[in-house]
Amino acid sequence: MTPHLLLKIKKMVNRLAKKRNLYLIGKHEHYPAALECALKVKETSYLHAEAFSCGELKHGVISLIEAGEVCIVLNSNDEVKTEVLSSAAEVKVRNGTLIGIGPVVDQLFDLSIQTPDLGCLTVIPNVIVGQLLGYYLAVYRGVNPDKPRNLAKSVTVK
Repeated sequence: MTPHLLLKIKKMVNRLAKKRNLYLIGKHEHYPAALECALKVKETSYLHAEAFSCGELKHGVISLIEAGEVCIVLNSNDEVKTEVLSSAAEVKVRNGTLIGIGPVVDQLFDLSIQTPDLGCLTVIPNVIVGQLLGYYLAVYRGVNPDKPRNLAKSVTVK
C-alpha cells in the first residue's frame, strides 16, 4: 500500500466514523468481497455495515438509502461495470454518498480509492482496502481492532 492510498483511506474514515450505517455493493466476485469488507468493519469498529449484490439493490435495499447514507461501491473494469455504475446511480439519485473502491473512477463517486486493474484479481486489492478501512475505523473510534468484543473463536475439543 502506498502512503497516498493510506491517506485516502484515512480520509474515508473521517467521513464514516460518525455514521450509523454503511452499505457496500458489488457484483460477481465483488459481492463476496463486499461481504468480507462489511464483516471486517462490523467486527473491528462496531459500525453497522451491510453488503448487497448490485442486483439486490432494487429489491428492498434501496428503501434504506436516505440522504447522507454511505454506500461503498466495489468495482472493476469488467463486463458488469456498467451495471455496477447503474446501481451506484440509484443510490446517488436518493442523495446517498458514494465511495468507489476499484480501478474505475467515475464522476458519480464522492470519493474514489483507486486500486490497480488486475483483471479477475482486482478483487484482492479491493478487499485489502476494505480490511484497512475496518482497522482504521476501529482505531479512530477508540476500539482495539485486535480484540473484538463478543466474538467466539472456533476451538476443537477432543
